[in-house]
Amino acid sequence: MFSPKGRNLQRGWPGRIEGDRVIQLAAQTLQSFFTGGGTAREHGEFLLDGVDLRPPVLHPPSVRDFYAFEQHVKTARAIRGLEVPPEWYEVPAFYFSNPAAIYGHEDGVPYPEGTQELDYELEVAAIIGAEGQVAGFTVLNDWSARDLQRLEMRVGLGRAKGKVFATSLGPIVVTPDEFDGSEAEMVARVNGEERSRGNLRDLHWPWERLVEQAARNTRLCPGDVIGSGTVGTGCI
Repeated sequence: MFSPKGRNLQRGWPGRIEGDRVIQLAAQTLQSFFTGGGTAREHGEFLLDGVDLRPPVLHPPSVRDFYAFEQHVKTARAIRGLEVPPEWYEVPAFYFSNPAAIYGHEDGVPYPEGTQELDYELEVAAIIGAEGQVAGFTVLNDWSARDLQRLEMRVGLGRAKGKVFATSLGPIVVTPDEFDGSEAEMVARVNGEERSRGNLRDLHWPWERLVEQAARNTRLCPGDVIGSGTVGTGCI
């Protein structure tokens, strides 16, 4: 999704990047583009330098975030003096995040009240298209307030205010014909300084298994976001 610079378009328009240009597509949202079979008339053309890139899905029907990198699970649990539970190896685990708090490329994220430990989490997300199939992949930052998260998790009900204030997506969705989601170098930088590096090939579960688990006993909708979970070294 994009909007021409100087135009205050909250949602933006779907577009296809070709070199230094963005081709506007005649669809209201990425969800409607996927629902229509992934085709749409070309409606205009803009220079890439002349547009602002928006979140690929501003209002996803749902956001599921998995816990699928073993190194991250081991590290996170070791900090608390815990082993990886055997159940982690039996079924892909995920939680639901907040679809009403989506931010895009270079968007400012409100600092959550009550935390002194704001953290980033470097992930990849699959975007669901028509008929529950993966329509593309993008970058996901699962922002976390670690001190709030620790407090809430002691209750045993799950994540709440430590997670729901922001998720950053985008800016580009790469379609499965160009990228199958099996391997990619993942890098996080803070103010230009590299802080994290990992590889998508270290996912314990393949994307097919994650999507299958997400769809079990329910249905996936166009625009649903499926997060990989944090890569092994993908947070502070």
